[in-house]
Amino acid sequence: MRQLSLQDDHDARSDFVREIVQREGERKAANPTSPARPPKTIIQFWNNPNRLPDDVKECLDSWKGLEDEGFDLKLFEEGSARDYIGRTLDSRHVRAYDKCYHPAMQSDYFRLCYVFVEGGCYVDADDLYQAVSIEDLFSDGRLKIQPLCYDISTFRMVPPGIFTKPGANSSTWIFYFNNNPLIASREHPIVERALASATRALERSSNKALPDIQTTTGPGNLTKSVFDHARQHDDLWESLLVLTDWEDIAVSKWPLSYRSDARNWRISNRTKYRP
Repeated sequence: MRQLSLQDDHDARSDFVREIVQREGERKAANPTSPARPPKTIIQFWNNPNRLPDDVKECLDSWKGLEDEGFDLKLFEEGSARDYIGRTLDSRHVRAYDKCYHPAMQSDYFRLCYVFVEGGCYVDADDLYQAVSIEDLFSDGRLKIQPLCYDISTFRMVPPGIFTKPGANSSTWIFYFNNNPLIASREHPIVERALASATRALERSSNKALPDIQTTTGPGNLTKSVFDHARQHDDLWESLLVLTDWEDIAVSKWPLSYRSDARNWRISNRTKYRP
């Protein structure tokens, strides 16, 4: 069998995501293999709450109304996330977390740890909740994630209303899965795979050659984990639900003040973070 080149592998993953996203009927008709419901917990992360921008606080506060509906909101910071990993996993995972050189990377890795251990719903701190019901997201234990599509010719994201239509495609589009939100019951096999992959990649990294955030702990790692799981198991439709309508639930605010400085991982990728 011909060995896939790195580009071949990226293309195969993009085609795989596109096929899943555009097979709407099969996706919704599947019965979940795990009826276990994730806890009604919303987990978020901001590395330093003492330096929380007002516009990010607005996003965080938008979720507080869910507490009246029985949801538990938990905001972690750099230290409490590390403590949690140490209490619930082991020193290997703590060491991997310590090698996350940017707050976005810490957030990426921590969400995998938390959702694997306890289950729940991880949401980025800059997502603004639209005050619609999310009860259905907690009705079964499937992994629920959002698809994305990026057009490399325009340097813009393709709207879901366009890229989710059956047959929609372009040679300049890249389909992938976001790691926000990340919703699942505890010990979900795809989350377990993504956590293991991120841990190994961090263990191989060095301060002399900092790894790419997206590939190591972010959406690239999650997309590859879903892809690899599907190649080895035939239960993908039963263990995964793709959220093509997540933007009806929460909107990633843009612009936000922190996006113009080193707190934005796109600016600090492969660079040691200095607050």
